[in-house]
This record gives sequence, structure tokens and C-alpha cells, in this order.
Amino acid sequence: MSAKNRADLITKLHKFVKKEYQVITPPSNRSVLEHMIYGCCLENSNFDAADDAFAKLQENYFDWNEVRVTTVAELAESCRNLSDPTAAARSLKKTLHGIFEHYYQFDLDFLKKENLSKAVQTFQKFNGVSQFVVSYVAQNGLGGHSIPLDHSLMRLFYVLGIVTEDESKKDRVPGLERTIAKAKGAEFSILAHQLAVAFNSAPFSTALRAKILKVNGDAKERFPKRASRKKEPEKKAPAKKEPVKKVVKEVAKKAPAKAKPVAKKTPAKAKPVAKKTANKAKKKVVKKATTKPIKKTAAKPVKKAKVTKKVAKKKSPTKRLSKKKPR
Repeated sequence: MSAKNRADLITKLHKFVKKEYQVITPPSNRSVLEHMIYGCCLENSNFDAADDAFAKLQENYFDWNEVRVTTVAELAESCRNLSDPTAAARSLKKTLHGIFEHYYQFDLDFLKKENLSKAVQTFQKFNGVSQFVVSYVAQNGLGGHSIPLDHSLMRLFYVLGIVTEDESKKDRVPGLERTIAKAKGAEFSILAHQLAVAFNSAPFSTALRAKILKVNGDAKERFPKRASRKKEPEKKAPAKKEPVKKVVKEVAKKAPAKAKPVAKKTPAKAKPVAKKTANKAKKKVVKKATTKPIKKTAAKPVKKAKVTKKVAKKKSPTKRLSKKKPR
């Protein structure tokens, strides 16, 4: 995109949001540190939710050092009205850690008298501090010209055609500070932030899409599209079950065709043979068992009969005396 077309779209957006939304100026009595904490709450959230989260942090905790040592889960509970409470709590905790480890204090008002570029470079070195927070502090706390860019505003710029897809991933808007003057920088960022957060929270709203189309009619091509409901169950459920059914069918076709004839023939021949052989074996055992005892029992009575006959032939002593002649 040419610089002129980009500048024209930015200017057109500024005029449109100026008619649709109201300027919300931050309190002038906030310190540099408080601007930094408020920037952590405001990122990707509207101003009402950020004000509520900032007030709860001041009420629920004794000082900012207590907030620094508090867990992310507890901080997220205080920031539950934000668009992403966990991300805001993590950003807040890391920001306070970076400030304390670098300055060993939370009073940062002395940076107003120092060079702005050095302060910005120092903040950028802190681990976990987003570019949105650094730009917000530079604009509202240090009086510099830096327009805060978060994910919601970059998404709006992409839909409007102000930035390309690669530029939106890098969070870069070439020529933004040159197109928007320093005197109108805070006003533009506040107004554009309201439209960006509303569109990010409800990207399919017809009312918001109608507003965006007033700025650029070609934005319709870059609107996010809804996922089709009919295709999802077809991809998830049948895709997993189809291979299982195919495998079962192939196994049922191949394996039983060869196994069935073998299973039918073998039992039919094997069972009668086994019964006949078993019956023959039983008959032989019965015959042997019956013949042997008969021979043994027949032999014993014969011997006894012979003995009895011999005993019967012997004469009794009375008969012997009777046959003797008297003397």
C-alpha cells in the first residue's frame, strides 16, 4: 500500500470515530507508575473495565509491592471484568517485577525530567512488558508522541486495509505518527481504541461492520468468517470411524471365507471317529475285565473239590475198629 492511501485511511478513520465516540481523558494526577499499571489493565479492554480493575487493585492491596508478590490467579480475580483477566494479571505482575529489579523502587516520576528515548528503551528491556504499555506510558505519563497499539487495534487496522498481514503480526503501522499530529495523538488513540475493542469482542456484529464499511467499503473482503456448522461433525466424527469400519469389513471378507469350510468339515469327521474308537476300546476293556476273573474263580473251586474227594475216601477211626477181628 502507498503511503498516501494509508494516510488517507487513517485520517478518514479519525474523523469517523470522532463522531461516533467520546474522548475519555485519563486523570492528570496519576504518577508514571500508575499510568503503567493502568495501561496493563486497558490493553484489549474498554475504559470502564480498566477503571474498575484499577480501582479494585488500589482498594484490595496495601501498596504496589504487595501486588507484585501476589499470584496471577488472585490478580485475575480483581481484574475479572477485563477481556482477558489472566493475561492482564500476568502483564501487571511482570511489569512491577521489571521496575523493581531495575530501580529498586516504584517512584518513577523522576523520569519526566530525563530523556524520553532512554526511558522508553529501558522499559522495553523489561521482561514481559508489552509495547502497548510502553507506548501508553510514553504518551500519557512522559508526554511523548507514541500511539499505543494492541491486538484489537491492529486487527481493526488490518480489516480497514491500513496495514498488511505481515505488518499486523509485527505490530507496525508505518507513518502513523506522521499522519496523526502530536496534539491529536491521545485523542486518536482513545477514540480508535473504543471501536477496536468493540469490534474485537463482537466481530460478527452487523452494526459494527456497517460502521467499518463507512470508513472503507473494501473491508468486507477482510471480515472474519464464521466457521460452517455442517462441515465440523463430518470432519470430526466420520473421519475417525471410517478406517475402523474399512478394516473390519476387509477382515470379515477375507478371513471367514477360508476358515468356514475347514471349521465345518473337520468337526463332522472327527467326532464320529472318536466315538467309535472310544466304544471299541471300552468293549475290549470290558471283555478282558470279565474273562480274567472267571478263569481265576473257576480254578479255585476245582482244587477244593479234589481235596474234598480225597478227604471223603479216608475212613473214620470207628470203621477201622469195627473191621478188626477180636482176639
